[in-house]
Amino acid sequence: MDKTVVWVTGASTGIGREIAKRFSKENIFVIVSARRKSRLVSLVSEIKFAGCNAAAIVCDVSSERSVQNTVRKINTNYGKISVLINNAGTTVFKSFLDTKIPEFDTIIDTNLRGAFICIKTVLPQMMKIKKGQIINILSVAAVKAMENSSVYSASKAALLALTNCARQELRKENIKITNILPGATETPMWDAKTRQKKHSRMMSPASIADIVYFAYSQPKNLLVEDIIVRPQKGDL
Repeated sequence: MDKTVVWVTGASTGIGREIAKRFSKENIFVIVSARRKSRLVSLVSEIKFAGCNAAAIVCDVSSERSVQNTVRKINTNYGKISVLINNAGTTVFKSFLDTKIPEFDTIIDTNLRGAFICIKTVLPQMMKIKKGQIINILSVAAVKAMENSSVYSASKAALLALTNCARQELRKENIKITNILPGATETPMWDAKTRQKKHSRMMSPASIADIVYFAYSQPKNLLVEDIIVRPQKGDL
C-alpha cells in the first residue's frame, strides 16, 4: 500500500496546527509548512512525542519558488503528496476605505495566489496517478458580506469560485476538491481581546480539524464538495 502523505500549509498555529495533529493520529505522515520555523519545530516535536510522525518545511506560499522547492523536498524525502490542505491565510480587520494597497496585496497573495500556486504545483503528480485530494480552508466570508473584511472575503470568494471550476475539470482525473467554510473560530487571526470576549461564541480549531478529516475519510466514490459550519449562535 502506498504511503499517504498530507501537506498542510499555514500549520504553525490555529486550524492548520490542529489539522496536522488530527491526521497524524491516524498514522498518516504529515508535512507541515509555514513561514515561522520555531512553531513548526514545536509542532513536529509534539506529534512525535505522541508516537506519530511528521516533518516540517519552511514555505512561503506566496512565492512560487518557495512552493516548488517545498514540493520537490517532499517528493524527494517523503514521497508523493496524496493530500494538499490549503490552510495558509491572513487578513486585516479594516473597512474598505481604510485598507491599504499593500495590505490588499498581502491578503490576495497569501489567500488566493498562494493556494493557486500550491494546487498548480501538486496537480501534475496527482493527475499522473489519477488520485489525490485538495482541501481548501475558506471562510463563511466567502459567501456572506461582512463589515471590515472586504479583501479577505474577496480572496476567499475568489478561491471558492476558482476551485469549484477546477473541481469540474478534474473529476475525470479522479481528483477530489473539497472546500471547508468555517465561521468564527478561535485562532490567532483574531486579536487577544476579541478572543477573550467572544470565546464562548467561537468554534475550536480542533472541531474544524475533525470536519476536515471527515471530508478526507469518505469512500473513494464519494466527494464532499463544500461544508459550511458556524457556531451554534451564528456569526459574530
